[in-house]
Amino acid sequence: MFKFSEISDMCIKCGKCIPECTIHRVNPDEATSPRGFLDILKGVEEGEIKIDKNFKDTVESCFLCNQCVEVCPNSLPTDFMIENARNLVAKKYGIAWWKRAFFFLLKNRWAYDLVSKLGFYFQTCGFKIEEEKKSIRSRFSLPMLHKGRLLPAFRKKTFLKKYPEKIEVKNPKKRVAIFIGCLANYNYTEVGDSLVEILKFLDIEIFIPKKQSCCGAPAYFTGDFKTTEELIKRNIEYFESFINEVDAIICPEATCSAMLKKDYEEYILHHMDKSWLDRHKKIKQKLFGTTEWLYKYTDLEKRLSNINKTSSVTYHDACHFGKVFGIKNEPRVLISKVSELKEMSRPDVCCGFGGITIQSEKFDLAKKEGMIKANIIKEVDAEVVSAECSACRMQITEMLDKVGDNKKFLHPLEIIASKIKELN
Repeated sequence: MFKFSEISDMCIKCGKCIPECTIHRVNPDEATSPRGFLDILKGVEEGEIKIDKNFKDTVESCFLCNQCVEVCPNSLPTDFMIENARNLVAKKYGIAWWKRAFFFLLKNRWAYDLVSKLGFYFQTCGFKIEEEKKSIRSRFSLPMLHKGRLLPAFRKKTFLKKYPEKIEVKNPKKRVAIFIGCLANYNYTEVGDSLVEILKFLDIEIFIPKKQSCCGAPAYFTGDFKTTEELIKRNIEYFESFINEVDAIICPEATCSAMLKKDYEEYILHHMDKSWLDRHKKIKQKLFGTTEWLYKYTDLEKRLSNINKTSSVTYHDACHFGKVFGIKNEPRVLISKVSELKEMSRPDVCCGFGGITIQSEKFDLAKKEGMIKANIIKEVDAEVVSAECSACRMQITEMLDKVGDNKKFLHPLEIIASKIKELN
């Protein structure tokens, strides 16, 4: 049984986490600092603090950026503590109907496909299309959605529908499976298109698992452990059916990668039969972020040498790659081969996406942090901003719009693929 006190008692109250904490930066209150969270959760476990609306508001304000975990001398899993606290909140207060509806879509690909198709054809009814930003702007206010919000547009065809299950090449050097992630599947489909182009360029055979499910991150971060566990089991069982036939499962999304590799393991360890740990371990060994795998296990860097650099790029470190896995150098090396890389002052500052609750009920917090990030990006004299995360893309695109910066957002794979097309 998971105990909050075991982790809380390990906190030495050094305060190193506080100046780095995303929520504390925009809401400077000890209660919403990492060490404050730990004390509150211990108090709940010991019966000194009630699970009430104030507690709910407090634990739902965390961005889950992992900054505190990265700087903590003891690497205390504050993020995992808060995720479990949100489950306590969900048990007492339930989950909002519209979140449950969204999680239903995440669990049922057929339903999400249908909504996506309808969304593509009817999105102009309530939104203005902004093709350059791959976005739609709301024409009027809806529940949890204010007028003028900039959101990712639906595409005519999803990534999983675009391609056959197997894409063969002559004399394949390797064989990889693609876990695409929901945003790249339904909204930012150019990310998957670019990955396919790069893999074909490298003579790598591609397997696109058609029955892959959502990684479960939105449900997990909201405290819906029932949906989370269902998706964990479903994905592990499906991955087992082809894991021996591929060299790797690569994912272009930071949050999905962290969920599949790190959060699955933590959740199983504390909430599921331990037999799932061994099953997950076999899969985990072959799970990689896309630029991480392309940099370490292919000759892409070498093959991108001597390319004419015609654009400038500044790179944002997505929290779930940079802070969770330390993946910072890999995307930069590959980008710098095809574009002029210009560093922003603080590339590791969280963009402020924060998840479904932050983006809806607590959008004021997302906006405050997002504006900080947008102004950091605005200072850089670059044409393009990039990050290996579609959630960051959604947030940064909207925040740059608010500060009047016209930088184009491109995934590292899109930047690389555009140059490969020039070579061909």
